[in-house]
Amino acid sequence: MNKEQDISPGMVTLLATATGLIVASLYYAQTLVGPISASTGLSPEAAGLIVTLTQIGYCIGLLFIVPLGDLLENRRLIFTGLLFTSAMLVLAAISSSAWMFLTAALGIGLGSVAAQIIVPFAAHLSKESTRGVTVGKVVSGLLLGIMLSRPAASLIADATSWHVVFGGAAVMVLIVAFVLRAKLPVRTPQHHITYPKLMSSLWHLFLQTPVLRRRAAYHAGLFGSFSLFWTVTPLMLSGPEFHLSQTGIAIFALVGMAGAVASPIAGKLADKGHTLMATAAALALGVIGFVLPLVVPGSRNVALAVLVIASIVLDMGVAANLVLGQRAIFSLGAEVRSRLNGVYFALFFAGGAAGSALGGWMFATHGWKAALLTGAAFNGAALLYWVTEYLGHTSDQRKTAA
Repeated sequence: MNKEQDISPGMVTLLATATGLIVASLYYAQTLVGPISASTGLSPEAAGLIVTLTQIGYCIGLLFIVPLGDLLENRRLIFTGLLFTSAMLVLAAISSSAWMFLTAALGIGLGSVAAQIIVPFAAHLSKESTRGVTVGKVVSGLLLGIMLSRPAASLIADATSWHVVFGGAAVMVLIVAFVLRAKLPVRTPQHHITYPKLMSSLWHLFLQTPVLRRRAAYHAGLFGSFSLFWTVTPLMLSGPEFHLSQTGIAIFALVGMAGAVASPIAGKLADKGHTLMATAAALALGVIGFVLPLVVPGSRNVALAVLVIASIVLDMGVAANLVLGQRAIFSLGAEVRSRLNGVYFALFFAGGAAGSALGGWMFATHGWKAALLTGAAFNGAALLYWVTEYLGHTSDQRKTAA
């Protein structure tokens, strides 16, 4: 597009809404782990697989499908991915056994990567000077989809059943597919490369792009803790200490939506060149989100209030850091944007898969506090890694001054 043109507000709203509805499909199961496990015969120790397999499917799609955004016409690629996602959601809705649901979960993750073709599409449609704000707004929609998916799933399951949640999601994704096919402009990448060469370039990009490696490591820690938190917290809230219903868990998850406000703020900070310190703040929020429930004593109501605050703080850290990371890698070159985004998301979703699996196991075998300590360790490791960037930055400043 013409460099003087910028993406319209209406298109930003459409892309933000679409990414939210698509990515929500990955998270409906998080607050429904209990009823899905009971219905399909999964043991408590294996319940984390419901979330983990979805994330594994997403990782596979990020590595093998999202890079096609640098090779094939983007609108058609998005449409095809959404049709597949809708079919997998139907399979989840009619599942009556563990293997059937877990197969659907893997497929839902695989198809939902269409959202990560949309985000670099939005960056492509934006001017350089407003790219951070645009990405921030689209990611806000994505994060609102994640955060709304949990309470929506709980409320619908409480009123009907978890099968209805996935059936309704299949219809919504199908509608999104046809709306995007009608509204998105055609975008065909200019360069021509074979798929094998495209895939082999991913390893080269990983090795030759330090910004990609660093940003992926930061967010792997944060997203691992985020996945852990939202895997074990619904189990804790429905247990003997809190006795919350699915509606109560839905209200709890709904409050966590407040964390999405950090996305556009982070985008503005990145556009102004404050990525380094904004990253420190995001990682620190992640640590605080796990430390609060560990160190603040109190009654059931106090403990619940602290958990609400912790969820908002954690979600703010995740939202901000995601935008900061995408803004950084989208500035590296339009011709490799889809591949960079695919590798970035695949790496930190691997952290998410590890967090959900480890969190479910820690909670089942060692309890709530052990799960919280594990989440804090994910973010603490990322924050320690950030210190190495800060020290390198200050060293470079001294050399420049000298």
